[in-house]
Amino acid sequence: MSLSRLHSRLPKLAAIAASAVGLVNIASALTPNIRWRGHLLLQWEPVETMRLFHALALPAGAALLLVSPYLLKRRRRAFQVAVLLMLALGLFDLLKGLDLEETLITWGAAAILVTGRKSFTVQHEPITLRSAVWRVPLLGLAGLAAAALATWASQGHPSVASVLRETGDELRWQSGPIHFHYHTALHRHFAWIPLSVHLIELGTLLAIAYVIFRPLSWPRNLPGPAARHLAGELVRAHGSDTLSFFKLRGDHHYFFSRDDRAFVGYRIENGVLLLAGDPVGPEEAFQSLLGELRAFAEARGLKLGAVGAGERMRSLYEELGLRMLYLGDEAIIELSRFSLEGRPIRKVRQSVTRLRKAGYAAEVKATSELDPATREHVQQVVELGRQGAPERGFSMAMDTLAGEQCHDTTVLLARDGEGKVRGVLHFVPCYGRSAMSLSFMRRDPDTPNGLTEFMVASAAEILRERGLEEISLNFAAFARWMHSPERWYERLLGKLVAVGNPYFQIESLYRFNAKFFPRWEPRYLVYEGALGLPRTGLAAMWAEGQLPKPSFGRRTARARPAASAR
Repeated sequence: MSLSRLHSRLPKLAAIAASAVGLVNIASALTPNIRWRGHLLLQWEPVETMRLFHALALPAGAALLLVSPYLLKRRRRAFQVAVLLMLALGLFDLLKGLDLEETLITWGAAAILVTGRKSFTVQHEPITLRSAVWRVPLLGLAGLAAAALATWASQGHPSVASVLRETGDELRWQSGPIHFHYHTALHRHFAWIPLSVHLIELGTLLAIAYVIFRPLSWPRNLPGPAARHLAGELVRAHGSDTLSFFKLRGDHHYFFSRDDRAFVGYRIENGVLLLAGDPVGPEEAFQSLLGELRAFAEARGLKLGAVGAGERMRSLYEELGLRMLYLGDEAIIELSRFSLEGRPIRKVRQSVTRLRKAGYAAEVKATSELDPATREHVQQVVELGRQGAPERGFSMAMDTLAGEQCHDTTVLLARDGEGKVRGVLHFVPCYGRSAMSLSFMRRDPDTPNGLTEFMVASAAEILRERGLEEISLNFAAFARWMHSPERWYERLLGKLVAVGNPYFQIESLYRFNAKFFPRWEPRYLVYEGALGLPRTGLAAMWAEGQLPKPSFGRRTARARPAASAR
């Protein structure tokens, strides 16, 4: 087994070993000592000391069980606590009954953990006066108060001394002086109180473990002006990919390389640091950037993923141990070959002819040149085109027409016979490349059918006259399975995609793109680990707006832009 695979599997083995050691020590604490070993031990320590260590072994073993899930999550503090517990348990085993077997097992597991300590990469917030770790005593007091209140709530309201003694006994899972099945209040029996106290105790312990082992937090605030300026400069210098400009969306976080030569746009969803497309910058800087990003994600307990990744990034992602899954195809119109002539494109030609006869005309303008009245009309069309649906997009669309980042963008306006704006296409530039990428298309629902085809065909003709060579249209998910499946399971998946079309419009979008006979360029979903696909897939669907995300009333980072630099 290679060192990298051993590094990835060690946390799982450590969690299993810690659970096994915890169970062994609990069983040892609950069973009597071997008699001859006990007699031998009495020559060096009194029986009260033996009983003390016997009693300590039980909670220490239970604590190790509580720590083991966090070993699986690579938490560094959990590793440190586990090693300390194992060292203490091994000593307890010797002093409570000369249990040499348990000591060897426990200390052997501790030695393995220490050997693989580099596998526990998830860091934690430092313990300061403002640290969340100081909530632990408060949680303990709250749990103790709740348990005492439950004990007090019985017929006759027992004395404070009785409540404290009973609470202590219940927390140690022992019977106390109060017999709840004899007490009633309001004609209800209180035999459930011991169980409720145990549940409060377990809940408090779980809450304390969560606070102690919580990983280092990721940035909550959105990038400040300095970071956005640097991102814009890098996009203008190296943003030749059709998805590069979309990293200037207002809801993206940024991660820059140490030398500020390259960056990625990302969002945290479902415990996944999800990249939008490929990194931006010189290609020779990508390897170090992704290595630094991987360390950043691991230190915070995050999985690494990407949506809309290009084929050129495959080797770099595979070096990091990531996997790539075909996600769909980007439709790119080669303007030099585009024509409305010929039978195959007759339906688009008919739509264009019909709309022109109805008085529709198209014009292309820079977004920065729109006057306030036109900008307002464009925004009205955008809102009407959404038809009340939430705005979608993360890796392949902009989130606004306003703002400094949209000064270099272009719009195509479709006006009716009265000169009113009825449809809009928004294009973003691909720097260093004679191409533009479609951000979104909207039309007034009351316009004739075929207006969208009219706008795309008009954009192709006008932009070709201006010297452009390519237009990147919509992304068509799983398009290969519909236009050119190679294997039987791809044909089957293509049929399943068609079944889901009423809900996600996947087939409809592919068929619309296919009308313009584009070149198809594949895009991929990048995920981490064999079981990381569902997690990353859900994160991508939340980020792109394909599925509603439960909010639970929490404020998100998207609503809190930072005032400072990155």
